[in-house]
Amino acid sequence: METKKLEALSVPYHVAAVGEEEASAAAEVIRSGWLTTGPRTMEFEKKFAEYVGAKHAVSVASCTAALHLAYDAIHLKAGDEVLVPAVTFTATAETVVYLGATPVIVDVDPLTLNLSVEDAARKITPRTRAIVPVHYAGQPCDMAEIQDLAGKHGLEVIEDAAHSLPASYRGTPVGTISRITCFSFYATKTLAIGEGGMVTTPDDEIAARIRMMRLHGIGRDSWKRYTAEGSWYYEVLDAGFKYNMTDVQSAIGLVQLGKCDALRQMRASIAASYDAGLGGQPWFQIPTNLPDRESGLHLYPLRLHLNTLRIDRAEFIRQLKERGIGTSVHFIPLHLHPFYRDRYGYKPEDLPVATREYERYLSLPFFPSMSQEQVDYVIESAIDIARSNAK
Repeated sequence: METKKLEALSVPYHVAAVGEEEASAAAEVIRSGWLTTGPRTMEFEKKFAEYVGAKHAVSVASCTAALHLAYDAIHLKAGDEVLVPAVTFTATAETVVYLGATPVIVDVDPLTLNLSVEDAARKITPRTRAIVPVHYAGQPCDMAEIQDLAGKHGLEVIEDAAHSLPASYRGTPVGTISRITCFSFYATKTLAIGEGGMVTTPDDEIAARIRMMRLHGIGRDSWKRYTAEGSWYYEVLDAGFKYNMTDVQSAIGLVQLGKCDALRQMRASIAASYDAGLGGQPWFQIPTNLPDRESGLHLYPLRLHLNTLRIDRAEFIRQLKERGIGTSVHFIPLHLHPFYRDRYGYKPEDLPVATREYERYLSLPFFPSMSQEQVDYVIESAIDIARSNAK
């Protein structure tokens, strides 16, 4: 079949939805002379807690820091095990290793690529302390099943919500479902401030522990030492970390928080166009959106039906790049990385769903400022490449 010539466009994988409003907010903080953790950070925490409906929101330097502090807060220790999904970024598991515990890698559900509750149940041992559902691409895991499993075995549930703001499960916002939830504000995330993270919890003791440990284990309100109401005196209560967020970051975060719902609607419109354009094609599997949950829509992962194509995922990505279209892959499963493979003895066949699905997924450009012309160009290019390489 003869294919039409597409007029080339440049479509980067991601463009952060930041502009003059964020720049002005950051500049205002810089002019104030207070650059590190201070009043803007306190305001950001308060408004974030209100936004998701949480009792406490504690800001930190990254979602990696949030996870590390969450594991510390449940007193994870050497010899303990933590269940983590194969399809996630290394931070979910590496922070378990920080405390001498063992990440136990769990296979994923073939429909959503979220943690498989069935495989998690098979991997619980007397040493298992926690289970970490990662809301892949923004769609929440089946939290009812996960909470039920955790309750039966006395496990902590720590949600890795790096992809899922704003999102909800059966009408309950992510950030209020479990005792600890960790968010990311990395440059590509749905609330982007460059770097940063947040922990939400209803638990006063957990919140107090994380506040203390994020800044060297110093007692509460240590940032006030440098204000008129503060004192030079402080006490170090534990060997903590340097994981605090700055007021410059928080000022940007406050602006982004105010746009969060609107930005999600923009991503939803792009996702709907992708669904309509790619969904009926024989070469592709589009994301499945389950009816009892609302996704944060952080990624648009497209899966290739490789049995219908003469090319693999790498070549498909290369041909998109040749047309000026940026993509990424989320993620190389944990058990395929040398560290986890060599240290814990994982083989590709140990997690068959994650291994199989990894070979065929890629993340399409997906950012709020995408024009309809860009979206259409990605759709038309993907179809054109697939049709030209169809079996």
